[in-house]
Amino acid sequence: MLTVKDHNDQAVAAYAAVSGQYWIEALKDGRHVLIRPLSEKDREREYNFIKRLSPESRHMRFLAQISEPGTALLDQLMDTDNKQRTAFIALVHEHGKLIEIGISRYAATGEHQCECAVTVADEWRHLGLGTLLMEHLIKAARHNGFRQMYSVDAASNALMRDLAKSLGFETQNDPDDPRQVIHRLHL
Repeated sequence: MLTVKDHNDQAVAAYAAVSGQYWIEALKDGRHVLIRPLSEKDREREYNFIKRLSPESRHMRFLAQISEPGTALLDQLMDTDNKQRTAFIALVHEHGKLIEIGISRYAATGEHQCECAVTVADEWRHLGLGTLLMEHLIKAARHNGFRQMYSVDAASNALMRDLAKSLGFETQNDPDDPRQVIHRLHL
């Protein structure tokens, strides 16, 4: 297993080869990840990321059980314009290539509000990646004129509840479904 220093040293060249806007962020364990806007070239990465998620994580992300992300779902996930629909992908250098380990996204649901979601690979949880991804998303939403961001989640999703609370979201029960909660953040 690589040390944190070895991991970061090996990642330097891969991260430096990335073009466009991106950020190198340190996780709680010291490993560096690259965060950047999602692009069409990430379609296969997004597919592989979803496939690697545990069934429970896929269910929490989509509020439904999916085993195979189909073309229609991938088309929807890849549809970004960096204003009304924005997504940030977290990448890490592993075995000579960049792989997706997390993603955050929002989509406008009204003139000044957007729905958001964040997903972190099971093995990369509890390292602060969800917080980093959401901080980039919140900043983009504010920049793009949104005044409120919300997320609809399973009431049993303790990780999202804790993340939402740490970011200042207010949580209430979903009036239409007692198995769900709605987290809201006034931007």
